[in-house]
Amino acid sequence: MNNIQEKNNDLYNEILTLTKKLVSIPSVNSTGEGEREIAAYIETYLRAFPYFEKHPDQIIIQNLKNDKLGRYNVFALIKGEKSISQDTILLHGHIDTVGVDDYGLLSKFAFNAEKLMEKLSELDLSDEVRADLNSGDYLFGRGACDMKSGDAVFLVLAKWFSKRVNEFSGNILLSFNPVEENLHTGMIDGLEVLTELKEKEGLNYLFAINNDYICPLYPNDKTRYVYTGAVGKLLPCFYINGKETHVGQCFEGFDASMVAAELIRIINLNCDFCDEYRNEYTLPPSVLKIKDLKMSYNVQTAVSAFIYFNYFVHNTSMQDIINKLTAAAKQALNNVQSNINEQYKAFCKISGIDYQPFEYELQVLTYDELYTTAQNKYDGDISKILDDILADCLADNTDKREIPLKMTQKLFDIAGIKNPSAVLFFAAPYCPHNTIHEEKPQQNALYTKLKNTINEFTIISGEKYEIKQFFQSLSDSSYLTIDDDDASIDSLLKNFPAFSILHPVPLKKIKNLAIPAINYGCFGKDAHKWTERVYMPYSFGVLPNLIEYTIKKFLIF
Repeated sequence: MNNIQEKNNDLYNEILTLTKKLVSIPSVNSTGEGEREIAAYIETYLRAFPYFEKHPDQIIIQNLKNDKLGRYNVFALIKGEKSISQDTILLHGHIDTVGVDDYGLLSKFAFNAEKLMEKLSELDLSDEVRADLNSGDYLFGRGACDMKSGDAVFLVLAKWFSKRVNEFSGNILLSFNPVEENLHTGMIDGLEVLTELKEKEGLNYLFAINNDYICPLYPNDKTRYVYTGAVGKLLPCFYINGKETHVGQCFEGFDASMVAAELIRIINLNCDFCDEYRNEYTLPPSVLKIKDLKMSYNVQTAVSAFIYFNYFVHNTSMQDIINKLTAAAKQALNNVQSNINEQYKAFCKISGIDYQPFEYELQVLTYDELYTTAQNKYDGDISKILDDILADCLADNTDKREIPLKMTQKLFDIAGIKNPSAVLFFAAPYCPHNTIHEEKPQQNALYTKLKNTINEFTIISGEKYEIKQFFQSLSDSSYLTIDDDDASIDSLLKNFPAFSILHPVPLKKIKNLAIPAINYGCFGKDAHKWTERVYMPYSFGVLPNLIEYTIKKFLIF
């Protein structure tokens, strides 16, 4: 066995062992204890490196701000000593997972990879899952794919590089963050450390590599995808106000629930809303919440309703998105009015009643327009009213989507609007979109060198690689750089109630850091499903070599 094979076998076995250990720590998002435990384990693992025994101050622990669960980030800086260089590559990964309810009766085994696979072998599985389980090439378990295997790869490679600091110039910075699976506050708070290190150490961030999972895009897809950016995400919300009526006079009202349903019909899974950039398309919007706002049962139709959507973005400006969404709301209101009159006309015909159509002055506003309207109608301090609502809701731990709804409702009342209306606003989370722009001269050099690196490694490894611009699964990479211009950001902030409190993304800090965000990732299947699994031959055997090859290409060896 040659030295390269021995090295690869040693790395493979250590990554496998470490992945199983990380999986065994139940770091389910928002439960606290597990997220603290896995961070503590990673810190202990790093401090055992001889390099960090010599440089203990280069491990940085950052407690998350105002985090009631006591979660924290772990950073570690490895400085190359071959020659002086400030060039730095960031390796970052999240350490939390989604829950395990999807495992059902197997939930108690979800964090024990070996035991889980034993239990799975006894079940009636699909042909694909059965084949993968029997192959011995896949490791099952919550977080095995998303993304504790990716963390393990980084940690084992960090140990390897820390023993060879005299062979390279520049720096390798590791970042392990909780809270990725919902609000991304680990990475968002971590931007402070990235900024401080940039200023204190003079670091020049070349790019970041995320190791979040990659997966087949179609059946039997063996392509290993490299993503040069991250999809953006918005949460557009609609407050809908109608006109209530008794069910005994049902045609005399304007049911807000009908508008909500019609708006969902227009927007949900509608590919006309897919955002295209250089022939890559986002997935269409998906409805995530719909409810009327009646507090209890009665025979009155719903006067108000609330809905929100997941909305992916590649490149479209915020104003264009707002225009498209408000146009959909206008269409929904008009369609409901037409439907009411069509059905009333049919009822009048069968009942022998004279038909007179109902006519309403329909209205669609953005939050910014509603605020201005309310301000013009009110002599007092509107900001004080909204601040009080915000404070009360935060004290009651109100959901972060419901707080801007309550603020919108209050403004609507102050504005005195009585006709059927819809108000568009945005709520958390917001994920900026970004990519490395091949067509822009200042980014072309990085893109070209990365592309050449991948092409060279394709020949070395025999794997099939394809570079794509946007990682479609939401990730912390969104918060490292932002492609939205100032006008788009301004449009977002004007229509995002209490942004600085409810979702304090430091947009200026992201703009200043501007770290290009790449995703390599372990290859696996069924993330967020009870059949989640990582493909070990690639993830533990090939991927570490790709990361090593990339680092060597960009840091002077």
